[in-house]
Formats: sequence, structure tokens, C-alpha cells
Amino acid sequence: MASIRELHEQLIKKERSAVEITQEALDKIQALEPKLHSFLHITAQQALDQARAVDAKIAAGEAISPLAGIPIGIKDNMCTKGIPTTCASRILENFVPPYESTVTQKLLDAGAVMVGKTNLDEFAMGSSTENSAYQVTANPWDLTRVPGGSSGGSAAAVAGGECVVSLGSDTGGSIRQPASFCGVVGMKPTYGLVSRYGLVAYASSLDQIGPFGRSVEDTAILLRAIAGYDAKDSTSLKVEIPDYAATLKPDLKARRKVRIGVITETFGEGLDSVVEAAVTKAIDQLQMLGAEIHIISCPRFRYGLPSYYIIAPSEASANLARYDGVKYGLRTPDADNLLSMYTRTRASGFGTEVKRRIMIGTYALSAGYYDAYYLKAQKVRTLIKQDFENAFKKVDVLVTPTAPTTAFKAGEKTTDPLSMYLNDLMTIPVNLAGLPGINVPCGFDDNGLPIGLQVIGNVLREDQILQVAYAYEQSTTWHLRQPELSY
Repeated sequence: MASIRELHEQLIKKERSAVEITQEALDKIQALEPKLHSFLHITAQQALDQARAVDAKIAAGEAISPLAGIPIGIKDNMCTKGIPTTCASRILENFVPPYESTVTQKLLDAGAVMVGKTNLDEFAMGSSTENSAYQVTANPWDLTRVPGGSSGGSAAAVAGGECVVSLGSDTGGSIRQPASFCGVVGMKPTYGLVSRYGLVAYASSLDQIGPFGRSVEDTAILLRAIAGYDAKDSTSLKVEIPDYAATLKPDLKARRKVRIGVITETFGEGLDSVVEAAVTKAIDQLQMLGAEIHIISCPRFRYGLPSYYIIAPSEASANLARYDGVKYGLRTPDADNLLSMYTRTRASGFGTEVKRRIMIGTYALSAGYYDAYYLKAQKVRTLIKQDFENAFKKVDVLVTPTAPTTAFKAGEKTTDPLSMYLNDLMTIPVNLAGLPGINVPCGFDDNGLPIGLQVIGNVLREDQILQVAYAYEQSTTWHLRQPELSY
């Protein structure tokens, strides 16, 4: 499928209609879903209605936004009015929101065409999209492997060409890690840049909605559309939103050299040698493009993982307390009193990983353990943030591998939660500090699986990381490769 810019030009020149573009996406979804399982809900009729509205605007001579008529997938933890929002959980199996999330409302206003709600790890808890209560999404590059998680459905849908762009949410790497596994661009914005109103909460101080695309430019266009202040979100930032795509240039030769820091703590033990070689080569390429490379130490970087797995489950245990069978969602019918209804509903409605994290979080917050675990984790979080602040006094952006390995086989890590958690080693510290980060493809391993480079920016410097990612992307051909899917 073509890029946003190419499709927009085809639409305004009347070379193709929005209905034709949408139907092409729906046909591909129908053909590929038996293999990929990227979508939990396909909204074909609504998508065609939205496309007809765009075509009517064009026929009337009205101007349309860059996203008008563009097929997009939405992770199924963002509320969509009148359309099921399940968070891939049995406890929300029949939940249909009575309101629209801010991000999806912005996309509707822009004329974007939502083709469906994508699969995820239940309540966004996981790194492989194997924790969904409904189906396991496959990686388009190798159907026996996982697409990453928790936004695996959104990443796989873009990589497989089922939609042009998609939205995911990132709590500890849930956009960037699946983007790395699926060979697409995925971005986590600065915390507060994109409204969380209507995003079903996992860990409120970490969650952030962000875009997936097959190119940096497409990602930049989608980011601009969803970013901005929202009075409905108390953590939303009142800042001016630039035209991110308009400032992209194919090199890094500005008046002052871009200073790129390589975080030493992200190399060495635990990093696959093929991934390390590809990322090192990418750093050399950035230097050739005009960047100034610095070796940077963030001493507490690797403490991000244990800190996260105390803070995030603690917030989850509070956020998920609302699913009790009383107000909405699943309610177990065979209960003889209120306490029995609570316990049986939650026992049957939540999956194994969600229960595990609720238990960890409840324990960390309990009397006698709060200071020893949760409070200490928050102190470490502050130290990690300070490391980043010190690093950005010396450099403009930081680079790391996005994930320690390429995509692993489905079922390989399901019985070993700690091994699964290590997949987020490189991405978690960015969430803890509230910084923006982006994945850009930087190579393939011997099995033909994508490798990702992570570019991290200072607060609200999305423009810088997009520029570095774009310059690198345009100097290579990795982003032009597409999985060979037969249907």
C-alpha cells in the first residue's frame, strides 16, 4: 500500500477514490486475517461510510486533511463509540463504549478511515501479543514468530499492509518493541503530548498513545494529527504542535552538528550479537550523515526493568479494581453474594498475566511493603530521569538497540515470565522518564527478521528524533523491504 502522501495526492487528483482505497485495505484484511490475526474487530461498513464522506467532500471541492480517506487500525484499548472495546480481555468481552476517545475523535474529524480494532496483550500487559484472550497475532515476516507486544496487532497490521498506519499504546515499550519485531516505524511521544482520555488505563503515569507507520514521514503525519492539549486529560500538556513532517530532511548537516549519544549500558550482556552488529553499523551510518557521536553512560539504565515491574503493576492493581462485575463488563451469574460475585467475576474474567501483575502490585502497595518496594522504585525512577537529564546536557538525542533480540517463536517464553520481561529492557527507562522514543528498522538477521534502532529524545523534542530517524531511513533501504505474504 502507498504512503499517506502518495494516497493524498491520488485522492485530490481524483485518480482514486477513498472507497477504492478502503476496499483494497478491507480485501487485504479478509485475505490475510486467517494467517495474521491482527484484528479483533473489523469495521467494514463504518469504514466504507467514512470513505464515502471523504469522496463527497472531494466532489464538492472541499479541502481534505492529509489523513482523509487513509485506512487506519486502532489498538483495542482505545474507546470507540458504538464499537466494542475489549482490551483483549474476557472481562470486557461485550463492552461497547458510549463515548469516543480523544485520539479517535481527532482521527474521525480528520477524515481518517478506521478499518478495525487491533489485537493486543490483555490490558496491554505483555511483550508478545500471546496474552490476548481471543487470538495470537503472528509476525508477518515469519508466521511462527510473535509480532511483539503489547501493540502487536497494530504493528503486524501495518507490516502486513492491512492498513497504512495504526495507533498503539506504550507503557514500557509496547509500541517500539513490536515495531522492531515487525520492521516498521513506531513512536512513543513525550508523556502528556497525546491525550489519554478514552485510553483504558494500565499504568497511568507511564501509558502513552503513539503512531505506527511504514515510514518516518507517515508516523510524523499521524503524530501531528493526534497530539495536542485536551482539557479532559489532567496530564495533557499545553504546547504548540509543529508540523513534524514538514521539517524532515534527508541528512543531518545543519548549521550545528547533531550530537548523538550511544548509551554504553545498552550493549554487552543480554544483547544478541547480530542485533549489536546491525545497531553499531547504523550508528556508523549516522556519523557518515553528519552526526557527532558521543559515548554516554546512564548508570541506572538497567535498573529501569525492576523499577518498572513494581511501579506498573502497582498502578495496574488500582486501575483494574474497577472491573468487579457491578457497573459494566463481565458478571459471573452463579454467585450467591456480593463478595462471591467479585471474586468469581475477576477470576474468570482476567487472564494469567493480568492476575500475576495485579498480585505483584497489590503486594507492593500493601502495608509494610510500600516503603520497601513501591517507594524505593519511585526513587530509582527519579535517578533514571536524572541520568537522562545529565546525558542531554552533552547530546541532542540518544540511540540504543530497541530490543535485545529479534522476534522469538510463539510459545517460546510463555512459561518463563522473567525471560519475557527482559524484552523491554531497552525501552522501559524512556517511559519512566516520560521521554519520546522511536524505532526505525536498521537491518535483518540471518532468518530474515527485522532489527530496530531506538532513537530517544529530550522532553518534547519529537522533532529531533524524527529528523534523525528520517535521515537514517532515507540513507538505507531497510524500510523498503516488505514481508512476502501469500494469499
